[in-house]
Amino acid sequence: MALPANPTWVTFDVYGTLIDWEAGILDAFQREAQRDGFTIEEPEKIFPRFLELEHEIEGGSYELYAEVLRRCAVQIAEEIGWSLEPSRSGFLPDSVPRWRPFKETNLQIGRFAKKFQTGLVSNIDDKLLGETRRHIPHVFDLVVTAQQVRSYKPDPAHFTEFARRVGSKKNWVHISCSRHTDIEPCIKAKVPVIWVNRRKEVLEPGAKKPTAEVKTLLEAAKLLGAA
Repeated sequence: MALPANPTWVTFDVYGTLIDWEAGILDAFQREAQRDGFTIEEPEKIFPRFLELEHEIEGGSYELYAEVLRRCAVQIAEEIGWSLEPSRSGFLPDSVPRWRPFKETNLQIGRFAKKFQTGLVSNIDDKLLGETRRHIPHVFDLVVTAQQVRSYKPDPAHFTEFARRVGSKKNWVHISCSRHTDIEPCIKAKVPVIWVNRRKEVLEPGAKKPTAEVKTLLEAAKLLGAA
């Protein structure tokens, strides 16, 4: 599945691709734990465990992403021995406005926008995405959230809805850092996808490959002739 010769649309996953949510989530846990005088002994394990729990919770019946974050916070706190009152689990969704873009994000989004129509395809609710978009001063042409389709990627509903609104899957490229939520469903849906492999992951033997793999958004922009 090759990249289209003349893409019209370029869409982005948000968290991990445009926004450094790993740093934001760890900062939120450490700030709240410090309120109780609790030290997180192995902070490097927080984000990987968060991803596992998030995927597990999202695989159940749909609920707003803010609630997914609350449930993750409660479970992780319990596992690391931190006596967090469930009523305080809102610290995690409340931290989303502090999750910052990667340094390259806004510059590269601007470059993509000069050449293509742009969109966001994200596993979040509309309110929290609105908080995040304050950090990205760009008006996207189309946005699809989990709240809008009442489903979470890797379920294909996001991509199906995007194609429905645009009227076609042709001349569309999706860009994401997440193999599980974006790369795999794009491959299945035959949507050309660029994997921004920020975490230097290695594909398992026999795993289906994305259309292209890059390390940064700048590399993706160059690949599509936007930089």
